Amino acid sequence: MPAFTPSRRLFLTSAAAALAAPRLTGAAAPAVAVLEGAAFGTGWQVALPSGAETQGLRAPLAALLDGIDRQMSPWRGDSDITDFNRAGPGTRQVPEETARVASAALAIAADSGGRFDPSVGPLVARWGFGPIKGDERPDWRALAAGNEHLAKTRAGLTFDLCGIAKGHALDRMAALLRERGHDDFLIDFGGDLIAAGLHPEGRGWRIAVEDPRPGAPGLAARLAPGAMAVATSGPKAQGYALDGRVWSHIMDPATRAPVEGGPASVTVLAPTALAADGWATALAAAGAGGPALAAQQGIAALFLLRDGDGLRQVATGDMARHLV
Repeated sequence: MPAFTPSRRLFLTSAAAALAAPRLTGAAAPAVAVLEGAAFGTGWQVALPSGAETQGLRAPLAALLDGIDRQMSPWRGDSDITDFNRAGPGTRQVPEETARVASAALAIAADSGGRFDPSVGPLVARWGFGPIKGDERPDWRALAAGNEHLAKTRAGLTFDLCGIAKGHALDRMAALLRERGHDDFLIDFGGDLIAAGLHPEGRGWRIAVEDPRPGAPGLAARLAPGAMAVATSGPKAQGYALDGRVWSHIMDPATRAPVEGGPASVTVLAPTALAADGWATALAAAGAGGPALAAQQGIAALFLLRDGDGLRQVATGDMARHLV
């Protein structure tokens, strides 16, 4: 039986990094069956009780993910989001699903005080991490979404949904599994996870957060997520070292540059993967202010902060009760 080893690559290889990806502990147990696939430049895995029907799931899961990719990938020249980004100011019709995810992105932008900003795509590209060309002055307030449309008030503004769309895709995968009669499962999509029900041994699922320090081989924390989604963000999974500094793919909209002084990683627990994905990005972009923002918003988050050569944990919301 193959081991369940979550990928740490990125959905659409952009902002929602799966750094320090949580990993399933005890995954080699014969009670677990694993279905694997690839989409959006990363891998996905589904862990189900041994004996569960898995082959009938592959095609519908692949079709689901392909549909989301065709709508929201900025790497595709024929996607709905690329069409909008290339268009001038005004309103453009898009599929309802795209408008709904864009609306959720703008809601997190508002709640995070702009730390999560879906208009930063051109900045991400300028620093070598993405494909979106356009206005490098982020302004999420000049974007709108709803009723099967996206809108912008000036030319050059763009939507980058990479910081939230992977979480949405994960939620859709979980919904499909439930529709097919599966109540106990763990899904990993590029390092973001959703747990549901129980491990086949009768216990809750257990995951571990990798040590985010470069070259560190160990684990930094273990979590019992319950029926929650998990997302982790930070500079390790996608970044580069130059002049003694690690340059992150996570942008600080205020400075229009990679965030400085932020946590080594931040892991978020939320009822949906969309919320976990977006808030992990927002809290990482908040830099040193991340823990205060998480506490203010009641977000269950685990910050791993650099402390000399070691790490210091800061838990907010009800994250502490999920630590094992």
